[in-house]
Formats: sequence, structure tokens, C-alpha cells
Amino acid sequence: MVELHRSTKNRKGFYVRMKFFRTRNSKPEKPFCFRYFKWLLWFSLSFYFFAKFLNNHEPSTNSLKKTIISHSQSNVVSRALSESVPQQPRINQGLLKDLKVYVYELPSKYNSDWLSNKRCNNHLFASEVAIHKALMKSDVRTFDPSEADFFFVPVYVSCNFSTVNGFPAIGHARALLSSAVELISSELPFWKRSNGSDHVFVASHDYGACFHAMEDRAMADGIPDFMKNSIILQTFGVKYKHPCQDVENIVIPPYISPEDVQSTLSKSPIEGRRDIFVFFRGKMEVHPKNVSGRYYSKRVRTEILRKYGNDRRFYLKRHRFAGYQSEIVRSVFCLCPLGWAPWSPRLVESVALGCVPVIIADGIRLPYETTVPWSEISLTVREKDVAKLGAVLDNVAATNLSAIQRNLWDPQLRRALLFHDDMEIGDATWEVLVELSMKLGRSYRRSRLSSE
Repeated sequence: MVELHRSTKNRKGFYVRMKFFRTRNSKPEKPFCFRYFKWLLWFSLSFYFFAKFLNNHEPSTNSLKKTIISHSQSNVVSRALSESVPQQPRINQGLLKDLKVYVYELPSKYNSDWLSNKRCNNHLFASEVAIHKALMKSDVRTFDPSEADFFFVPVYVSCNFSTVNGFPAIGHARALLSSAVELISSELPFWKRSNGSDHVFVASHDYGACFHAMEDRAMADGIPDFMKNSIILQTFGVKYKHPCQDVENIVIPPYISPEDVQSTLSKSPIEGRRDIFVFFRGKMEVHPKNVSGRYYSKRVRTEILRKYGNDRRFYLKRHRFAGYQSEIVRSVFCLCPLGWAPWSPRLVESVALGCVPVIIADGIRLPYETTVPWSEISLTVREKDVAKLGAVLDNVAATNLSAIQRNLWDPQLRRALLFHDDMEIGDATWEVLVELSMKLGRSYRRSRLSSE
């Protein structure tokens, strides 16, 4: 029965009061199911939304054990709720061999605190940030470490910029990483059970996990002992024996902002007019700086400037220019000579903007060589032959330049060398996972399953 009463305080309105009667003259009687139904309904809905919150929320805590427990509880609820929902097959099940990665949720001093400096997200070493962000939201991420093939340790060591010259100062890298390893090995069992062999670090610096910009110092210091059994994602790679790659490693590209590349291409299409024959903008010394007997770029850049500084076909600039990508997209050939280390961000920028990279760095090992057909999209000139550079490029321009450009302008190549915060199939983080899927023999979980 419904009774309508006029409000004594506001006679223009009505309110509704619901009463349930068995009969007009009998006392109200609430059935058993009704008396408890609303409480059951309230509890069920509250539990559902709370579980959903736990599943989506990523707690920040200094206790790694508590983090695992909270995620494990939410996963149980999530799986129970999803059992009745048809699941779409994941790409990970095939191409990545159902790879699963556990991402340690370390205290913020190891990673997110460094993001207060905006450069941390966008400088050439920022792959350590981009890979972490992508994995956090990736389908390969698992919150249950017992089902993980690999364990990602997210420590940012390149975001400590020097106030003197603005370059990344990595003198603190070893201590910071050592502290992180001590934390994860003391609170959880996964590091010790494999001695770190299924753990993954990023070392996006000149000489990788040797953590020094000068090669002789890097070689003398070597890779920290506690990282020698792990997998290192590093920009440094050479085809000869070198102590700074004497570890299981994957060569990754340096970080170039995909947003910047897209902005440049929106103004100048990749197949557009290219009125610069040979381009280079960067550090070139008339007399290479002698730092304790070490010559910058092994004098290669000095030789380029000396030999071709007055050649009109060569667009050589020694000073920084914020919009230099607009010059790359206008260029046919882009010089990628070594600096202190063999690799250079120019390599990625050249490919991404359709300029044929001319690699001048003897013995360099390039990123994702099993995926990217470097021999079909780039040129390699030996350091000792840099004086013949003009003749080499003239010959290519007269013979097979069009074929190289057709290969180079494939958008899949651009995608493979660029990191996105939200991982895309075929992008740079995806290629890392492809490489990891080839190393599943290092997975403690897989080895246990195969032995059962």
C-alpha cells in the first residue's frame, strides 16, 4: 500500500512512504527473505566494488610482501567474477609464448620521485621510464609472482641531472641499484632462488651497466657483481668482446619521443621533398677534446668537419637547435657517427623520419637485429674511411637509393624503435618482450614446469 502525505513544512510537495501489509487489519509482517535480502544485496555490491578497486589500484608501500598479498586477494575475486564471461584470446598466448612479467612495486625513491624533473621522461636515456610505464599497463604483467617468468626491477638512474653541465650524473647508480636488490632479496624469495637470473634491469647509458661515460673507466669498473647473472636492457652493444656487455643483454634503442616524431611528420610527410643531401647537427670539435688522453668520437667528427665543412652538399651544424627534427625530415642521408660510445639517438631519429642513417661506428651492435633489417635501410662506413664519405654517398644516390628509401619508409620500422607509455604491438617495448620470450630458458617457473 502506498500512502501520500502532504508535508507540513512544504505543502507544495509530497513524499512517498511505502508500507507492506499482509492484510488491512493484521500487523505488518516482513518475510524472512525480505528482512535479509537488502543486507545481502548491500554486502555483495560493496564486496564487488571493493574488489574491483583493489584490482585496479596499485598500492604504494614499502612492504613488498603486503603488496603481493593485496594483489593476490584481488586476483582471486577478479578471476571468480570473470569465470562466467567469455574471454578473448590474447596475442601474448601465441607471439610471446604466454610470457608473464612481475613488476616490483618499489618505494618511490627508486623511480617516481625522479619524475619531478620533466626531463626524466624525455631525454635520450628515458627508456628506463618508458619501459616501466608500458609494463605496468601491459597484458603480460602479472600480480602473482609465482606465475612470473621474469621480474622487472624499475630503478631510474639516469634522471639525476648535473647542475654544472645538465648531463645525467650516474655516480649514484651502483648504490641505488644495490639498495633495490637488497630490498627485494630480503623481503621476497624470488631473487635468491635464481640468483637474479630471471630479473631484468634497464641500463640505458653510454656503456650500459658499467655506469660510466668514459670507456676506460667503465671497463675498469665493470658490471656490478650483483647484476652479472641478470638480464640487462642496454643501448650499448658491440660485436666484439667487451666487459660492459659481458652479461645476458638485449640491445634496445635510445629514447626518442614518439609525440615529437609524430608532430614533425604531421608538418612534413616522410615521402616529402628532401633538399638536404647530407645532414649532421651535433658536437664537432675543430680540435677534439683530450680528456685524460681520450679523444671524443675517436676524432671521426673532427675529420668530417675538416673534410666536408665547406662542401655545400653537407649540411653540418655544431650548435643545438630545438627544431632539428625538421632538418632531418628534409635530408636524404643522416650521419650517425659515434660519440663517446658507439650508439647515438640520431640512429632512431633518422629511421623514424625517413632519412637514410649512415652509421660510422666500427663493430656496433644495433637494436633488435632479428627484427629490423638494418642492412636494407642504412649504410655503414668504417671509421678509417670517413674521408671517402662523399664518394660513397654519391655512389648510393646514383644506384640503389630509391630501394633503400622504400624499405626505410615502412611504418613498422618506425614503430619498432619508438617507446610508448601504452605499449603497442610491434613497438620498442613489444620488441623487448619478443626478445625476452626467446630467453624463457632462464625462467625459474618454466624450468620447474619442464622438470615435472
